[in-house]
Amino acid sequence: MEGGTSAGAGRVGPGLDSTKEPAISRVKFSFRIALAFSFGFVANLGAAPDAVFINGNIYTGNTKQPHAESIAVQDGRITFVGSSAAAKKLADTARVISRMCDAVMIRNDSQSDQEEFAQHSRVPVINGLSDKHHPCQLLADLQTWFEHRGDPKGKTAAWIGDGNNVCHSWMEAARLIGFRLRIATPKSYEPNAALTAEAGDAVELMREPVFAAKGADLIITDTWTSMGQEKESRTRLAAFSGYQVNAALMARAKPDALFMHCLPAHRGEEVSADVIDGAQSVVWDEAENRLHAQKALLEFLLK
Repeated sequence: MEGGTSAGAGRVGPGLDSTKEPAISRVKFSFRIALAFSFGFVANLGAAPDAVFINGNIYTGNTKQPHAESIAVQDGRITFVGSSAAAKKLADTARVISRMCDAVMIRNDSQSDQEEFAQHSRVPVINGLSDKHHPCQLLADLQTWFEHRGDPKGKTAAWIGDGNNVCHSWMEAARLIGFRLRIATPKSYEPNAALTAEAGDAVELMREPVFAAKGADLIITDTWTSMGQEKESRTRLAAFSGYQVNAALMARAKPDALFMHCLPAHRGEEVSADVIDGAQSVVWDEAENRLHAQKALLEFLLK
């Protein structure tokens, strides 16, 4: 997430923090929030916060619930607004909504719309998901990696599948934190070229999943057909047929390698049931950490 200030208000923009230390400190803070939560404590944001959730996608609980619960534990209030209502005049909508709440979370399919909204907002704007980035997911993912294996610096992660928004955020994280990310995708499904260039030596693109997985500390995948791509489903199933994360592919990684998936998963497509439900999978911790990461993020933005 990119930080910035304008008119006294912090603002969370497209991706992860532009410098290493804030990104790492926020992940570690998420871990402390999770630990405190397990002992029955909650973060104190002072006055009960009000937040607005602008949604432009059909979503699973992985996005809505963590944001809503992170507000609810502070006795705060969250208001859900459809993107069609918010998108008519973004600048005007941002000016009005930001006078009525403490934070705004936007989930839509337009990174540029989020950035325009943030430019005119008086309160922090959180990228809950866009067509280009999914930074809140990465906070939870990195928190999970820290919890299970310590600092990822110097380690190797392998992304298998579509070079999508989650992949882009993993690329940013690799550059900021200092781990190596190998990305195996079919032709025409590579990650964004400009973001790949920004990631530099932290990222390596390839075609073969077996090479990406070799000796990796972490294997990550995501659905082959994301929201809004349903008409491409048949084409995508054919293109990604050799990109399933299964036991044979996990065997190429280190013996203690972890498996992650941001969910929802399609067993038998991008991942086999024995992997996602197996001993190396940390997807349920990863899903829970969406809550703790959001609480930590709100604490950072609103304190």
